[in-house]
Amino acid sequence: MTIDLEAATREENNAALIAALNETSPSEVESSWVLDVINDAEHGRWIAALGAEAIGELQYRFVGGRVVLLTTWVDPAYRHNRVAAELMARVLNEIRESGKKITVICPVVGRFIARNPEYLDLIDKVHPGAGAYPPRKTAEVGRDEELTAFENDMG
Repeated sequence: MTIDLEAATREENNAALIAALNETSPSEVESSWVLDVINDAEHGRWIAALGAEAIGELQYRFVGGRVVLLTTWVDPAYRHNRVAAELMARVLNEIRESGKKITVICPVVGRFIARNPEYLDLIDKVHPGAGAYPPRKTAEVGRDEELTAFENDMG
């Protein structure tokens, strides 16, 4: 029962964060506040902090020289203020500077990258991860062409 509850809570969190990402245009990644983004390497997470308060985090692990992006969380009181978008953009920029590739497990990160294709080059081609390519609505026009273009960019 506990595992089912945790999975349901994680799904609700992901859905809420994706909905918040969908409310902004891809170019709007700065939050409404001045955030500090801190790499807490000891605990495997980047923290979005507003002053002394942690309001979001992106958990990660290093595997085979890659950064595996596991899950994103933002305090519900701070959602819809682009906190997740800014956190992910700053983390991905930091990873780019390090020269590492990423494996995306977190569907929120996958959706963010889909909306911000300048980060596609960071995805490891051999181990992209289950969240790297978020599912698209089947009713979208041109879906096959988009996937082909997406795959060509990755190849």
